[in-house]
Amino acid sequence: HVQLLESGGGLVQAGGSLRLSCAASGTIFDRNDMAWYRQVPGAQRELVASISRDGYANYADSVKGRFTISRDNAKDLVFLQMNSLKFEDTAVYYCFAAEPAPGGALEFWGQGTQVTVSS
Repeated sequence: HVQLLESGGGLVQAGGSLRLSCAASGTIFDRNDMAWYRQVPGAQRELVASISRDGYANYADSVKGRFTISRDNAKDLVFLQMNSLKFEDTAVYYCFAAEPAPGGALEFWGQGTQVTVSS
């Protein structure tokens, strides 16, 4: 079965940087569209950035110019480089995979990693 394991979260001061990693297993990684979502208590999970199997990236307006999503298909990894972090970036960040399947896609989530930005 598909597993997604995030790492790289932590506590950082505003203006600092963090790099999140997500290691995928149990799937043919280079066929998947991948994404990072985030969630704060009491709010819906929101899309931060996505990257297609072809490497096309898309970003939420709130992170454009500060965050970069990338993937390493040889190592089954997806990354989120977060620069110029703001207090409002504080959230639990989740790795997401959409695996092609007959009739649609199967969706998988990691367990999440906490990012805390101190002001």
